[in-house]
Amino acid sequence: MDLKDQFKYLVGGYYGIMYMDNYDLKVYILKDIENYIRDFIAINPIEDFDYKKEAEKYEQELSLMTKLQDSLLVLNKIDAPIELVLLVKRKIKELKEEELRK
Repeated sequence: MDLKDQFKYLVGGYYGIMYMDNYDLKVYILKDIENYIRDFIAINPIEDFDYKKEAEKYEQELSLMTKLQDSLLVLNKIDAPIELVLLVKRKIKELKEEELRK
């Protein structure tokens, strides 16, 4: 996985957590993820890469399912509470069941 792909899943994970309105401490987790992304960028600079533009593109392009799946990877990286991980897994399951009903 190259640096651009890693950045993509970090951003996707951030936006996936934004959809988790039923988690009261979401703001703190988003801040943790944001700090993790900033650290990632500082340690792994990518030449000729507009981080802000790419993040906006990923926000629009990625499906909610992909964002939530990416968020599981990110939550693992930041040692997030298991409660949030379980909520994300439940949301993914609900989306899959909804897709099957269509």
